This record gives sequence, structure tokens and C-alpha cells, in this order.
Amino acid sequence: MSDPSPFFDPSTLVDVHLLGLPVKVWASAQEHVDELLREFSLIAAQIRSEGGHSEVPVRLIDLIDAVTAEYGGLNTEQEARLAAAAAAGVPLIDDLLFRIPPEAADAVMHLGALLDEADAYCSVGDHLLTLASPPVLARFRKWYLDEFTGQLAGRAPVAWADFQG
Repeated sequence: MSDPSPFFDPSTLVDVHLLGLPVKVWASAQEHVDELLREFSLIAAQIRSEGGHSEVPVRLIDLIDAVTAEYGGLNTEQEARLAAAAAAGVPLIDDLLFRIPPEAADAVMHLGALLDEADAYCSVGDHLLTLASPPVLARFRKWYLDEFTGQLAGRAPVAWADFQG
């Protein structure tokens, strides 16, 4: 999730707390998404070089465009904190705070749907080399994104350990 735009009224921002965030799992999830985005970029470049012709399904091309255009460049202070924690071997961040506009809920749900769809393409293995998210990373992504949509809707934060059951 990106930092709030200066066009948002700060008084309307919602605090979203990610409690007990496992840094190693986040780093693995981030690495997986980065691999997927790199592959998407390569496919998009190939399609452009071939004048728009490709054997890649049109829906996958649309998915590539949506993910890379809308979510490929997100970089926030919180993500930098996570990356630093991963580099330092920190196992857990007790409370990672994001301040985001309530309108971000739709974008969060859209991102989750796009990543789920990308995983489906990865599972088939016909057009993508990237493997589908392993179960722990898929659960983490669900928890991570659900914390944003849930807290934006007024729900109390749920720690990763409690989500795990």
C-alpha cells in the first residue's frame, strides 16, 4: 500500500495495524511477487517487440497490464522498514502502522483478486514460469490484504499468529 497522497485530507486517514508481522514470510512473499512482476515485464516487452502479437492469452495480457501499471511501483516507508528488518534478520515486527484513505479498500481487494488470478495462471504452467504462491505465502497475502480491508471497514486488527489459528 502506498503512502497517502497529499490530496487526501489527513483527518480522514485510517490507521491500519499489521500485528505480529513475520518478517521472513513477508520477505518470501515480496520475493515471489517481485519474480512475478519481472516475468510480467518480460512478457510485456516481448509482446511490444512483436507488434502486439502473442500466443499469451488475452486475459493474461490484461492481467499483466493491470498488475504492472497499477501496483508495480509501490514503495512506502513501511515497505522500507520491512526490507531493513529482513536484511537485519529481525524475526517479527510487533505493530506496523499504515495510514491510508478509506477509499483504498477497493484497490486492496482488486490487488488481491489480480494476484489470485496470477496464481491460477502460475498453477497451470502453460504461459508463466513463476510457480504459484506456496500455501503459507497465499495465507500471508490473504491475511495482509484482509487486514487492510477489514480495518478500513472498522474491524479490530488480527495478529498473524491469531490468523494462523
